[in-house]
Amino acid sequence: MRELVQRSIDGDGVIGRAPPRRGQRGVTVNLAESPLAWLAARGLLSPAQIEAGERLRADYETAQLGARVTMRWDANPARSRGASGPVEPGLAAIAAKRRFDAALGDVGPGLKDILWRVVCAGEGVPDAEKALGWPARAGRLVLGMALDRLAAHYRIG
Repeated sequence: MRELVQRSIDGDGVIGRAPPRRGQRGVTVNLAESPLAWLAARGLLSPAQIEAGERLRADYETAQLGARVTMRWDANPARSRGASGPVEPGLAAIAAKRRFDAALGDVGPGLKDILWRVVCAGEGVPDAEKALGWPARAGRLVLGMALDRLAAHYRIG
């Protein structure tokens, strides 16, 4: 199922909830693609939990923490000058990585596992429960608590 909407992108690369205004950058988002959106569409999450989860996911994506699936074809200026080593990430990626780490640190070790699996890695709640060795239906409850802590970290709601 595809549920495509236009969303705005601010200067730091964070995806907003509103459509882009004239002259503003935008991106098409499939609301049906993430497990978080699936739970939200069924009324199982509060608006604060949804917003907190989307902010964490945006920071995860901006920090480029996910696995690369394709080859990078951009030129590597450092190698052409004879230098070796990886190209330094941009300032937006560094700031997003710091925000991501701070958010997961505030959520805590008992809750961040399910939060990362569902919000960032895109695993369904049943798959995350199975991977963590939890009983069925425990994941949604723990995810709700993790999203509440995340919302408190972001001072949402």
